[in-house]
Amino acid sequence: MAKRNTGRLRNLDQERAMSKADYKPLLKAWQLDLLTLQQSMRRGGGRVVVNVEGMDAAGKGGAIRRLVQRIDPRGYKVYPIGAPATWEQSRHYLYRFWTRLPGPGELVIFDRSWFGRVLVERVEELVPAKRWREAYAEINAFEQTLADDGVVLVKLWFHVDPDEQLRRFQARREDPFKSWKLTDEDWRNRERWDDYVAAAEDMFEKTDTGHAPWTVIASNNKHYARLVALRAVVNAMREALIRAGGLSPKLVRPHFD
Repeated sequence: MAKRNTGRLRNLDQERAMSKADYKPLLKAWQLDLLTLQQSMRRGGGRVVVNVEGMDAAGKGGAIRRLVQRIDPRGYKVYPIGAPATWEQSRHYLYRFWTRLPGPGELVIFDRSWFGRVLVERVEELVPAKRWREAYAEINAFEQTLADDGVVLVKLWFHVDPDEQLRRFQARREDPFKSWKLTDEDWRNRERWDDYVAAAEDMFEKTDTGHAPWTVIASNNKHYARLVALRAVVNAMREALIRAGGLSPKLVRPHFD
């Protein structure tokens, strides 16, 4: 049964900060732990799925880069998820995720995921309300199936406040190396901020389960957000190895608040 969690985004502490000097050694240590666990998972045939969701410009791409930066490239895939192709639209919306699930020893990261059904498709009215309301039960059943089959599922939501999002939009617009990241759709989504927050809060309430919990990350400080994401993935993989009865490899896992 999903746990009831309301007001998560409103109650986030966006004052969490971390200096670059503190961040660098912590990043290296947690990346080493992730590499160590990845190797254990590869040898044991474990499978991991990481869903990355969040508001536009909340740092999802930067966090994904740090997740994969030091792990074995033979053992992971990253799938950017946009609008379904025409041929995919004739199939159930979960079809394109079923076909991208990890094989033995593999870690798969979805940059956006099946939660688009209850986020963008809900807010932009791309599907009837009846269908996105039904999706909560469908998603929970899908994730329960993955968990029962031994898949480690980590769900991350990156969140910035509106002022920080605007600052990042403006910075992207002025940087020729980042301007491609900013689209008309980003500005349009910003106009519907409250609708997206409401959709996200409903999503947390209805799909935060014991086997597939949400990690909601205060992301105004990118350094802090990246470390929280790494920690969530490392801890989930470590706990899965322990539950499987294997010896957990020795990890550094340095503490940070």
